[in-house]
Amino acid sequence: MADTLVLFSPELSLAGMAVVFFACALTRPHALLLQAAAMAFALMALIASTFTYASGGVLFAGAYRVDSFSQTFKILISLGMLLVVWLGTGLRGVKRSVRPEYYFFFALSCLGLMMMCSATELLTILLSLEISSFAVYILIPLRFGVGQRAPLEAGIKYILFGLVATGITLYGMSYLFGLTGTTELVAMMAALPRPLSLQPLALIGLVMMLCGIFYKLALFPMHFWMPDIFVGAAHETTAFVATIPKIAATALLIRVVTLCGPSQQLSTMLAIMAVLSMTLGNLLALAQEDIKRLLAYSSIAHAGYLIIGVLCIEPFGLLSSMYYIYGYLWMSLACFFVIYNLSDDGRNIRFRDLRGLYKRSPIMAGVLVLGAIGLAGLPPTIGFTGKFMIFAAALKQKHYWLVGLAVFNVCISAFYYLRLVRAAYSNVEQETEHIELGAAARLMCLLIIVAIIAGGLLPQNFLSLARGGLLAIMP
Repeated sequence: MADTLVLFSPELSLAGMAVVFFACALTRPHALLLQAAAMAFALMALIASTFTYASGGVLFAGAYRVDSFSQTFKILISLGMLLVVWLGTGLRGVKRSVRPEYYFFFALSCLGLMMMCSATELLTILLSLEISSFAVYILIPLRFGVGQRAPLEAGIKYILFGLVATGITLYGMSYLFGLTGTTELVAMMAALPRPLSLQPLALIGLVMMLCGIFYKLALFPMHFWMPDIFVGAAHETTAFVATIPKIAATALLIRVVTLCGPSQQLSTMLAIMAVLSMTLGNLLALAQEDIKRLLAYSSIAHAGYLIIGVLCIEPFGLLSSMYYIYGYLWMSLACFFVIYNLSDDGRNIRFRDLRGLYKRSPIMAGVLVLGAIGLAGLPPTIGFTGKFMIFAAALKQKHYWLVGLAVFNVCISAFYYLRLVRAAYSNVEQETEHIELGAAARLMCLLIIVAIIAGGLLPQNFLSLARGGLLAIMP
């Protein structure tokens, strides 16, 4: 019993966080006290995930597996939680009357995402997907400072697209269960024919089951929800939706394709989806003036880059995808940090609002530049190293056409990322008001800068952690 509680301690930390904020909804404490409590629970989950990294075990009659792989991604989820809560100091973009409830549903969503990392059975996977999604359905409309139409519209769209993704996922699961007679991933993948082309229904069912993961990643064709949700949700919520669900989705996707093993048919389908996602995301991002909408299309494109490493279905490719999602967490949060601190009234930021940022706040301009050039894949950032590793893995598997199209898309994306840099360092004729950052915000700026540069120049620290996790699931 004690061992089970230790293995389940990261999830118990988040469950405890949800209980505490449920109780806080009755007392209405100060926003900074709520933030301090949320950061404490996120730190507790981070410590618990790190402490159990070398542990292993199977819980809940084999439906839940704790190993170095799952704990690696739980460390990333806990780190992302800590950074997102730290970024949203005071919850300026959330209605005052529902801030305890906001952290309650935030904790529930993160709990579902952690469960995704360890789920090894279809019903457990579905349960974790729905826990994480239903909590976000409620978070999105809780925006303060703009008209009510945009947040409510974004929430409704997210629910509708989520229901469609869930329906497709369930349909795919029913196919796989009908073919194999089991809901356990290990037994199911062992029972599927090799190659999958021998049983087309198995390939169709597998891809349909993965639609729930593609929805979290915002990968084509499950990407339609993302731009409107980015624009309609509060900045804190958008920063969360853009980063942490992608970490859990990457974990579950890697676990599934690893159990599936090398498959030419699956790799080809993922490659087509990756190309369409990259191309569509980058081309539509070129025309955007709203920074959050631009980052939404950028996120769709980055899902395509991420899939390139996964579709290789070999250790180096999977390792590169794990590294890439870690880097994307830092680079994306760098951009959202600037958006949050530049928008005192919670409104969305456009390119014209970035003009003269280097005068108003040099450190914020520096963070934006590093985030933008990192997302563009320029050295010496973590984004450059991540793309280099992913493309190297694809070349190793002889996916030359895929790498060529990916490099072409990187060149397209450089235009709008460098446009962010240009806007931040452009001159303005009128006097600009200096932006004052608190000590905590300045500390976060420095942490982001160090993480993006050091992560690109010295990737071995994270790679050693990720390699240990990957070894736990490789056959």
